[in-house]
Amino acid sequence: MYAASSREALAGARAVLESATGSAQTAATTGDELLEVSRLLGDNRELLTALTEAAVPPAERGAVAKAVLAGKVGDPTRDVVAAAAGGQWSTSSDLVSGVHDLGVLALLRSADAAGDGDAVEDELFRLGRIIAANPELEQALSDRSRGTAERAGLIRSLVAKKVNPVTEKLAVDAIERAQQFPADALAALADQAAGISGRRVAHVRSAAALSDKQREQLADKLEADLGSPVTLHVDVDPALLGGVVVRVGNEQIDGSVAGKFAAVRRGLR
Repeated sequence: MYAASSREALAGARAVLESATGSAQTAATTGDELLEVSRLLGDNRELLTALTEAAVPPAERGAVAKAVLAGKVGDPTRDVVAAAAGGQWSTSSDLVSGVHDLGVLALLRSADAAGDGDAVEDELFRLGRIIAANPELEQALSDRSRGTAERAGLIRSLVAKKVNPVTEKLAVDAIERAQQFPADALAALADQAAGISGRRVAHVRSAAALSDKQREQLADKLEADLGSPVTLHVDVDPALLGGVVVRVGNEQIDGSVAGKFAAVRRGLR
């Protein structure tokens, strides 16, 4: 989570990103470049300090960013990084994270602009569920005693030529950064992809797999209640005994048999 000043700096840079990346190709290129710049900042303490020194006027920090990146990245990337450098970040590491998050955003925007947003969201969610269901695989992907290249190679071997290129890039990046368990990182990316497409995510736990008709009925009901498009992320949990549990944001609806039993037990106390 970002502190208030970092959130403000990120919002300013995001506004520049959104205005500079109207096409799918521009957004894709900018996303790739921003991820590389994030790695550069993480590895170059001197440059990072120069771009986050509060005593230096914002315009000068932005000019330094543009000078360093001149001829190495496209103009949209330079403009976004300059805007980020001109912001007031709570910590220097927040700038690194912020540029990274803007790169992820640009890649997701590229998929959405290309008409692939739904596919990328679904692939990220399914990949996360596959990993979560395989503890040995998740351990291998999150084991920092393995080199970054080895872990990245493992996830590439799972998804190469099987998913959208944006899905592959984001999955590899999530494994390389290793800041969350892989399944959690991919689930968060899927949620973000849905948000970019203007949809809310309903996390559904069901005692049994839902049929296509049940999915459609549940989605229609939720969309009517929420007043916005909804995408379902469904996990099967036999412990529920029957019914479903639905969570949208901070709101949860427990229609499971297990939940009803628990309510009865509470009422008998």
